[in-house]
Amino acid sequence: MSKLFPNATIRTSAPYRFDIVGSFLRPEALKQARSQCSCGDISCADLSQVEDTEIAKLVEHQKNVGLHAVTDGEFRRTFWHLDFLAALDGVQEIDVDKFSVQFKHHSVRPKTLKIVDQIGFPANHPFIEHYRSLQRIAGTTEVKLTIPSPSMLHLICTVRATDYQPITRYQNNNQQLLDDIADAYIVAMQTFYQLGCRNLQLDDTSWGEFCAEDKRKSYSERGLDLAQIAKDYVYMLNKIVAAKPADLAITMHICRGNFRSTWFSAGGYEPIAETLFGHCNVDGFFLEYDSDRAGDFKPLRFIKNQQVVLGLVTSKSGELENRDEIIARIKEAAQYVDINQLCLSPQCGFASTEEGNILTEEQQWKKLEFIRDIAEEVWGK
Repeated sequence: MSKLFPNATIRTSAPYRFDIVGSFLRPEALKQARSQCSCGDISCADLSQVEDTEIAKLVEHQKNVGLHAVTDGEFRRTFWHLDFLAALDGVQEIDVDKFSVQFKHHSVRPKTLKIVDQIGFPANHPFIEHYRSLQRIAGTTEVKLTIPSPSMLHLICTVRATDYQPITRYQNNNQQLLDDIADAYIVAMQTFYQLGCRNLQLDDTSWGEFCAEDKRKSYSERGLDLAQIAKDYVYMLNKIVAAKPADLAITMHICRGNFRSTWFSAGGYEPIAETLFGHCNVDGFFLEYDSDRAGDFKPLRFIKNQQVVLGLVTSKSGELENRDEIIARIKEAAQYVDINQLCLSPQCGFASTEEGNILTEEQQWKKLEFIRDIAEEVWGK
C-alpha cells in the first residue's frame, strides 16, 4: 500500500504505472552498421543481424529495469513515423527542400509524404516482420508496439502541406480519405492482434501543434478549420477503437516534437482538451508534462475513464529531476484525475529519430530507474 496515496493501486494491464513512450538511443554498433549498409559495405541481411543483436540487449535491459512491456526501441527505423507511413499502400516518401516543421536550433533531414493512390495496409508491410522478430526476442515478456497515429498521415499530407492536390478518389471528398486511413489502421490493428499484440500505442504530434497559438494562427490564416480537423481526427481514432478486440489496449502519445533534444510546438492542452480528452475513446493518453511548454493540469478535467500517463520526466536531457517535485506534481494532477487513473513515464522517447537526444545511454537508464522508484513509491510494487 502506498503511504503517499492510501487508495493507490498497481496496474496489471497497459498502460502501466511505470511505463515508457518507446524509442531508445541507438548504440554505436547499430549506427555504424546502418551507415555501412547505406554505403553498400554490408548487406541488408548483415544489418538485420546487428539489429537483432542490439534489440536483444535492449530488451534484456528493459526487463532488468522493471518494465512490464518492452519495445524494440525503434532500432529498425530512421524516423518514428515516416518509416511506417511510407510503407502503406498509396503513400510515397519524397525528398523536399525542408522538413514539414521547423525544430528549435536543429534541422531535420528533409523528407515528407505524398498520397498517390488509395490508402491501405499491405500484407507485406515491413513492421509485421519487425513485430514477429521482437516477439521472438522478448519471449514471454509483453511486447508494446508503437506506430504513428492515423492523424499524422492526414496532417503531413493535407494540413502541413501547402501544395496538396488530392487524387481523384479524394477530390472534394475528405470523408473518404478519413475512412480509408481509419480502415487501413483497422486492418493493421487486426494483423498485429492476430500476431499477439495486446499493447498498441499511437504516437501523434498533431495535437501538440493544435495546442500552439502560433501554429493555430498560421493554419487559420490559410483557411483551415482546426476545430473541424480535430473532430475529424477523433472520428478516425474512435472508428479504429470501436473495431478493436476487448483485450487490446490502445493508447496515444501526444508530443510537441523531439529531435536532438529540441521541440517545435509549445502551448497547454486547453485548446484541444474537450475535443480530445472528452470524446476520444482510447484507453490512455501519454501526455508531455516535463516543462512549462505543456501548460498546467487543468485541461485534465475533461478526462473521462482513460488512464493518463504523466510525462513528468524529460527525455531531452540526462539531468535527473527532483524526486519531491515530481511527487508534488503527481499530487497536483490527482486534483483533476483520480490517482488510479494516473501513471508515470518519460515525456517522450529517447530517440524519435536515429540521431537521438543529447544524453548518454547510462543517463537514459538512470532516468527509467528514477521513474520506476517513484512509481513504486506512489502506487506500490
